[in-house]
Amino acid sequence: MTFRPIRRALLSAHDKTGILELARALASRGVELLSTGGTAAMLRQGGLAVTEVSEVTGAAEILDGRVKTLHPAIHGGLLARRDDPAHMKVIEEQGIAPIDLLVVNLYPFEATLASGASFADCIEKIDVGGPAMLRGAAKNHEGVAVLVDPADYPALLAELDATGGTSLALRRHLAARTFALTASYDAAIASWMAGLEGELLPERLTLAGQRRLRLRYGENPHQEAAFYVSGEARPGVATAEQLQGKELSYNNLLDTDAAFELVAEFDEPACAIIKHTNPCGVAVGADPAAAWAKALACDPVSAFGGIVALNRELDEATAAAIAEIFVEVVIAPSVSLAAARLLATKKNLRLLATGAMPARARGLTVRSLAGGFLAQERDVAAVDEAALRTVTSRAPDQRERADLLFAWKVVKHVKSNAIVLARDGAAVGIGMGQTNRVDSVRIAAERMRKGPGAGPCVVASDAFFPFADGLEEALAAGATAAIQPGGSVRDEEVIAAADAAGAAMLLTGMRHFRH
Repeated sequence: MTFRPIRRALLSAHDKTGILELARALASRGVELLSTGGTAAMLRQGGLAVTEVSEVTGAAEILDGRVKTLHPAIHGGLLARRDDPAHMKVIEEQGIAPIDLLVVNLYPFEATLASGASFADCIEKIDVGGPAMLRGAAKNHEGVAVLVDPADYPALLAELDATGGTSLALRRHLAARTFALTASYDAAIASWMAGLEGELLPERLTLAGQRRLRLRYGENPHQEAAFYVSGEARPGVATAEQLQGKELSYNNLLDTDAAFELVAEFDEPACAIIKHTNPCGVAVGADPAAAWAKALACDPVSAFGGIVALNRELDEATAAAIAEIFVEVVIAPSVSLAAARLLATKKNLRLLATGAMPARARGLTVRSLAGGFLAQERDVAAVDEAALRTVTSRAPDQRERADLLFAWKVVKHVKSNAIVLARDGAAVGIGMGQTNRVDSVRIAAERMRKGPGAGPCVVASDAFFPFADGLEEALAAGATAAIQPGGSVRDEEVIAAADAAGAAMLLTGMRHFRH
């Protein structure tokens, strides 16, 4: 195996982490150092001899630093093929020396964007010279090593210590990391620019993520998995601080996201308990503890081993109540010190604090298919109460209306075919994922009988009742009012069934399928 020595290196790092130590290690091995602007100043202050890029190019930086490395003296040194005599002859004739190592990290575009900076500031944080050099060095990795991450500095130095040079395997690994970084960087810029045009689904959709965790496994132990973050500044599981507990699993992450997005629907204190991305309990209450008690009552059997989300700070009283059963994860915008101390005794419980609740803002959801993926706007639509149509002889009373609106928010987060029975600001029965709506109603009714108990309630359906039979099952279970999109060719039949039972019905004109 051939190891290529490093004789000349170019360092230009916005993130100065470890750069001085790396430069010293290179200099001690006799490597000539080139650098730009602030990096060069830092290296000189550290007592190192460094040549400014402007001295190599014979041209000063211009346009406020927009042009400094875009020059044949730099790119020729990076792109010349060491195994091509014609290339080497050209750069020799041009007085260009090869560059064996490039160390660059880019202007922090994503961090600048996430900070809410102005358009002008974001534009100035779009790096041009950096990606050009990185791509050139990575393309020519047969002869050039490239570093884009301080985490890779030790591996390069270790190989230099062991062999006196760099192996093709290491250079290829570093090149792959470089192209992944530049692709991600460009994807973030493309997404931002499309957003400026108000285009959520552009002709070319670029997706990029940074690996946050290598997971122990995926949905099942035989599947590999990892958790990637997109950089979207949306409070939730991707941005949360884990305060305690072992590493989150693939399924934990899915369920925790589902739980937190559900409680974000409510302005009043709310609690959701999730199993397999479906709610098995949801409620609002005067405080988090009250919301938890009402949510748990819906299906205490399924709640065991579930995921709990709150949209208020987790306080000591609520933490004490939750600690009475086994749950996998608790996520909340914040956690009181007393609550954290109390739950610290539950070593296997993962506790997450997001710092804030997500806004009902537009965004994308993406799902993979064989050979492609589907992208759609996040379902953040809220019902227009003024547009609700009462289609029965009787309008819902004040209590029924409040419960109908509550149930409509919940049913949006239940897998289709979705049915939610609700009473006094709590789900009392949930049926989901069935191939017909009647079975979903029956499951919800059975959950109600086994949990909070049979009695008057309201029913929400994520899509229209195609026949009267589903509604009739709900009415038989105690529903006195219903909310559904409407739009079936048998709407009149369904409405007549409600009228015959003296029930009220609201039509939303909007469905919430969740596949």
